[in-house]
Amino acid sequence: MTPDDHKLENNIGYSTTVYPDKQSQAVQVQEILEENGFIPPDLVPSEVAWFYEKLGIDDTYFAMETPETIASNILSLYGAKITEYTQNTGSLNVDLQKRSEDGAVFIHSSQAGMSHGKQGPQWERTIDEEYLNPSNVEKAYRLETYRSTGMAAANSPEHLRCYFLRRCNFVEPIPRRDSPEYHQIRAVSDKTFLSKVSEHTLQIYQGVMNEALRRQGPVMEMYEVVGTQERRIVIGYRMGTTSNFFSALSHLYHYYGLYSSRKYVEQFSNDVTIISIYLNPLPNSNAPPIENSILQVLKEVSLIYVLPDNPFFMTGDVRTTHAVQEATYAYVGWLFAQHFCNRLGSAYEALRKILDESDSHQAAVLNDIKLRLREETFTRQSIFEVIQNYPQLVRLLYVHFAHIHYPGRQEQDLMPTLSRQRLTRETLLDDEQLRDVIIKSVSNSHERHVFFALLSFNSEYPLKPYGIIFVVGAEFRGFHVRFADVARGGIRIIQSRNRENYSINQRTLFDENYGLARTQNLKNKDIPEGGSKGVILPDIGVNARLVFEKYVDAILDLLIKGVTPGVKEQIVDLYGKEEILFFGPDEGTAGFMDWGAEHARARGASWWKSFTTGKSAATLGGIPHDKFGMTSLSIRQYVLGIYEKHKLKEEEVTKVQTGGPDGDLGSNEILLSSDKTVSIIDGSGVAHDPKGLNREELRRLAHARQTIAHFDTSKLSPEGYLVLVDDRNVRLPSGEVVPDGVAFRNRAHLHYSADLFVPCGGRPDSVQIGNVKDMCDEEGKCHYKYIVEGANLFLSRQARLELEKRGVVLYPDASANKGGVTSSSLEVLVGLALSDQEYIQNMLFHDDKPTPFYMDYVRDIQKIIVRNARSEFGAIWREHEETGKYRSVISTELSSTLIRLSEEIITTNLYDQEKLREAVLLRVFPESLVAKIGVKEAIRHVPDAYLRSAFAAMVAASFIYAKGPRASHVDFYNHIEHLLQSA
Repeated sequence: MTPDDHKLENNIGYSTTVYPDKQSQAVQVQEILEENGFIPPDLVPSEVAWFYEKLGIDDTYFAMETPETIASNILSLYGAKITEYTQNTGSLNVDLQKRSEDGAVFIHSSQAGMSHGKQGPQWERTIDEEYLNPSNVEKAYRLETYRSTGMAAANSPEHLRCYFLRRCNFVEPIPRRDSPEYHQIRAVSDKTFLSKVSEHTLQIYQGVMNEALRRQGPVMEMYEVVGTQERRIVIGYRMGTTSNFFSALSHLYHYYGLYSSRKYVEQFSNDVTIISIYLNPLPNSNAPPIENSILQVLKEVSLIYVLPDNPFFMTGDVRTTHAVQEATYAYVGWLFAQHFCNRLGSAYEALRKILDESDSHQAAVLNDIKLRLREETFTRQSIFEVIQNYPQLVRLLYVHFAHIHYPGRQEQDLMPTLSRQRLTRETLLDDEQLRDVIIKSVSNSHERHVFFALLSFNSEYPLKPYGIIFVVGAEFRGFHVRFADVARGGIRIIQSRNRENYSINQRTLFDENYGLARTQNLKNKDIPEGGSKGVILPDIGVNARLVFEKYVDAILDLLIKGVTPGVKEQIVDLYGKEEILFFGPDEGTAGFMDWGAEHARARGASWWKSFTTGKSAATLGGIPHDKFGMTSLSIRQYVLGIYEKHKLKEEEVTKVQTGGPDGDLGSNEILLSSDKTVSIIDGSGVAHDPKGLNREELRRLAHARQTIAHFDTSKLSPEGYLVLVDDRNVRLPSGEVVPDGVAFRNRAHLHYSADLFVPCGGRPDSVQIGNVKDMCDEEGKCHYKYIVEGANLFLSRQARLELEKRGVVLYPDASANKGGVTSSSLEVLVGLALSDQEYIQNMLFHDDKPTPFYMDYVRDIQKIIVRNARSEFGAIWREHEETGKYRSVISTELSSTLIRLSEEIITTNLYDQEKLREAVLLRVFPESLVAKIGVKEAIRHVPDAYLRSAFAAMVAASFIYAKGPRASHVDFYNHIEHLLQSA
């Protein structure tokens, strides 16, 4: 657009409502008022004339309301004037409202620029909640609101503000997303809107709509009204992506000395909302020039959109009210402090290490004490009160933060004037000076810890992550933790059943993320990507897809360098190099991976094909783990290794399994095995038969991906049974009565006995130090001889050690459950190595069938999974035989040693040796990929950081698996020689 495109003629862009029967209606209203007698008869004509002719109410009001309603409103206004006169309040309090099935009218007294009391945004908050936060277009309302041109009373500063709401009546049925009409404004508009809007405004809205459909956040345009100081702001966004936004906008422009003469909220059937606001500077005020105020409003609209209910902005108390950016900093700091405030520090960490090495029971008790102390000492409310009570400290901390992270901070002319003034108004302090100010300003150690949490990250976690991203939205918070520069891992959504459950999830959010990411890192030891995980905690009842999209879009802001024209400003990059992160599915996000890849593509990411794994196979070339049994193939090698080493016949081995035939791991474990499965426990209930559950029936359910609830009970022996979670007071064949199916299901894995236990599903720490004794008999012997931990974190670390102490042969999840991560890594690799055209030709299905290359690549992945799992099983077995160490300890040591060696290799010049590099990368790239494009072409496409990481991981893994974690430097030298000879 040219500058002139953002100038408007002095008209409102809508046709002015003209009510032709206004005069006759006024006569009827006068007659009604004279008849009821509440206003003195000689004053009735003047009151009606003033209301109709002098007050400046838009004709929309008179066209919508009946004479009876208007008479009632005039009477109410007269009563308010009498009250103001008798009480000499200096303020007119008008509060009129009328609701109907299809709309509403609100009228109240309004002083320009006021955001407190019952005026302005307080009314608008009600309108937001009742009418403008629709969950779908069927509940959408359009809004027109006008400020009267005349005063509400002679001795009062107020005007009248009128709001008119009507349920949308769209011109056409709601269009499909893939239809052309979905993007055409005339096809998705309300009929009344089309009858009133000007052609020029329609064109403006069409452009805003196009951008809103393309983006995740708000779209903003500003227009000067020629010959006036008025500015017209047009904001578009997707319906349902924010809430209470309309009222929050009023707080925003009032803060910067502006008021609105009229506003429109238009809803469209393609889920787009567009708001138009006509802004003017406050009369007789000391507000900054309107250009500065408007620029600041435009800059901060996106922050209001993200956090419309920020309690640190417009608090009602001038002393504690922050500017939007400061308030956003305070809000994010408040949430951050909730996760990292603690008083335990180094003393706790020292005690934890001692107990970890000596007594796992006491270590678990200490961990429980830590969680209780955090819960009781630093509550959400107490942290909020501390931050709210020290606004000056928040400002100093914000200035410290902004001088580091503000775009263009070295080029002051790039900053909006008001932002520059705010940053230069306060003294810039360094970390030590801020610590001194905090210590001197606050009154106790509790408050000091809160502010120190805002200043720096001080954790108690034994292994420092490589990077932590904290993502905050209006209806969610989330973390992303990674343990390497190049990293990949799943994104998990943690839903809360109720407020109490939400509070628990909130307290444990980072700990769960940290644990998952650390375990993922141990699993990812022999692939190019280090371990990472993301967790998202939505508010209760919030749409999971919405928060996932916001979370991913926010992280893409950090990954995609440069500025997308008209979309994002440059982010200050203190890291200084390209970041490479890849996401995968986890709990609650399996169906969102296609969107993630497509959105990365729309944002211009060159690596969009690899950004997410678990994508649709046919349309995006994803490689589904469940269909090809990728994760189960790895677990299976550990089970087969146990059979081989202990000389067991599979058909004679009894097994208990969590995770049913409807799940990925559960179904494939059933299909790959031929053991005597006596118990299966899943989300629907428990099936048990000491004679062995019917294998054919289990296979039927696994192929159909149905829960164990669908097991045909006629195929049970007389001693078998099926107990579902909804069952109550069920009598088992033994005579035992099960009072509650849920409680029985939750503890079933602790009580059954079998040779082998393979957890393929369940929540983290389902077996922990507090209940591990329940898995054992009175003499302390475990009910299971062998455990292969298929489900992530099913057993706590202390529980694994305790079980091995009792003689159980146990292989932990970090070793057994890595087939899926290997498959995902190779899904990433093929997306990086192939050009867009090659990828579409070879990885996408044609005629609904996979290409020959696709199937060859899948088979290569399966071979690599089996190879890696067998190699690691052998390494753990040898190390246990030689040292007697617990296998779970060896697994961690092997992983840690491998990761440490890989990190050291990256810092050497080994990768730069061409012959060695090609020899190693030939083992990194699957055979089918090398045959398709060759090693040199693959190297040309794949980012250098990724190649170096892949090289290092392959060298380290092949060495550690062959020689073990205690191998010497000479062993490594010989290994490199062997690799060179193989080239």
